[in-house]
Amino acid sequence: MIVTELLKITVLAGVALAGILVVLIWKKNLSTRVTYLRFWVQTISLITIFYIYSVLNQLLFLLLAIFIMTLFVGRFFCGWFCPFGFYMDLITQIRIVLKRRYRKLPVKLNGALNQLRYGLLVFFLSAPLIFSSTSTWLWPYALSLWGPFRPLLVLLSPLEPLVIPWESPLVINSVNISYPYASDFAFYLSENLELIAIFSFIILTVVASLFVRRFWCRFCPTGISLAAINRFKSFNWLPPVHLYKVEEKCTKCGICERVCPVQVTEVYEQKGGKIATSMCLTCLRCVEMCPYDGCLKVNLVGKTLFKSRNWLEPAKTE
Repeated sequence: MIVTELLKITVLAGVALAGILVVLIWKKNLSTRVTYLRFWVQTISLITIFYIYSVLNQLLFLLLAIFIMTLFVGRFFCGWFCPFGFYMDLITQIRIVLKRRYRKLPVKLNGALNQLRYGLLVFFLSAPLIFSSTSTWLWPYALSLWGPFRPLLVLLSPLEPLVIPWESPLVINSVNISYPYASDFAFYLSENLELIAIFSFIILTVVASLFVRRFWCRFCPTGISLAAINRFKSFNWLPPVHLYKVEEKCTKCGICERVCPVQVTEVYEQKGGKIATSMCLTCLRCVEMCPYDGCLKVNLVGKTLFKSRNWLEPAKTE
């Protein structure tokens, strides 16, 4: 059994690496190479997460792994691995095919949505006290974090695949269909209301994502770990993997601000140095699209891992 599981993991890792190599060789256009690479990684991630959901019972260990990962690479998980983010990126591609322009939210509203994730996190953690009469004392409340209301597991809802290996409120031809947060509606709502809530949530997020890029990511509580820890000055060096801007090479062309899927403004507004904002998904779209060589970089403890290149002159950069 263990050998079979290891073989599956090895095959999946081999397919992932082969696909990455193919994209790097095939895509000569520097302004889209990272985007295609990210789509491939997101696809493999979706398959991997479905596999994890199928064999792993203690999903809280997965949440812990995401938290630790966020401390070291920022919201890289949100930009490259999260299935819900992948769904919204696919919806964005539909919008592009339909030739519909996206809408930018007002800066203050976007900032307010970013702060909303703290309120959502407090609500999820308070859910056992609100919905359960047994959670009167601290110890029953602590147990309820692992119990039927699963407030901590709500933070894993963006990872929920469209096809799940357990019973779902939505069943089509004996296949359990789901959507991020759909399983959680079944815990908190009556049977008569859960389907209404699920379809309303699907319609809302799909329509919103057609007009606003990465709509849910702007206030998703799952990406809160870095923002929470960075409020302590002794930890403001985190994450060691971060965006870095070279002031002397920036001409304020505004491309970085326009291409950011969650409207991060710090990359454009900050003069130079480390870009410290928990709103950044580390999707690297700004680095990919910046037309000035070495203006934007992805650094690890002072070492450059990836930098912007002048894609306007491909003959000089290949």
